[in-house]
Amino acid sequence: MKTLHVLRHARSEPAGPGVADRERGLDEQGEEDARRMGAALAERILPQPLVVSPARRAQLTLAGLCEGWPALAPMPHRTEDKLYSLTTGELVAWLQQQPDSETSLFLLGHNPTLSELVNHLASDAVAVTLPTTGYVQLQLPIEHWQELDRGCGERVLQLGPATV
Repeated sequence: MKTLHVLRHARSEPAGPGVADRERGLDEQGEEDARRMGAALAERILPQPLVVSPARRAQLTLAGLCEGWPALAPMPHRTEDKLYSLTTGELVAWLQQQPDSETSLFLLGHNPTLSELVNHLASDAVAVTLPTTGYVQLQLPIEHWQELDRGCGERVLQLGPATV
């Protein structure tokens, strides 16, 4: 059994002239939502390393999660450049290449790819569009990441900033 945790970054500052998309930070609401989501997740799941997009708004979301969930801070998080730009198909292929010793993966990245990933993997027909700081946990009845396939996951937890 594998578990996939998916979290979209918190609400970011609007795009502006002279600011590269990767460099956009969080607005005040995004900072608060990240802390609140960290506290909410701390009550529901064990702390674990995250794989995070290199975009500043994703990195700041991780920092906010750690503020709300102090046990998360010392985990060996890693930045994965590919999480910034992978398509859904490319992300599925990337997940299929992960070592089987990883029974759980926690991704922190961007839409539309993360919402499309959840919709691709979830066995139910309920389409989801992750809000900023939206979280979904999928249970995957597979032994090897390479077995990851459309409809193989069961959505067991879904949270958003409006529900925490």
